Amino acid sequence: MAVGEGRVVAFVLCVTEIGKEYEVVEKIKDIARQVGVEVEAYVVYGEYDVAVKIVADNLKKIDKAVTMIRSIPSIMRTVTLIAAE
Repeated sequence: MAVGEGRVVAFVLCVTEIGKEYEVVEKIKDIARQVGVEVEAYVVYGEYDVAVKIVADNLKKIDKAVTMIRSIPSIMRTVTLIAAE
């Protein structure tokens, strides 16, 4: 389903503690199952350590997932982007 068809897409860029990237990706996948959102999470190289794509059927689920991601102790900083149509 496209963004304009009742789906919300967000991207979360994370800076993690050194060496915690893969652990964070697994925790994010667990959060996705708990919240009921689709997630793609990748370890990336550059300014950020983990890049996450979240797809949900409403903004409330995006908010819950992002809030839970931001509470992972190994994450030091995040930037969240909500996609436009």
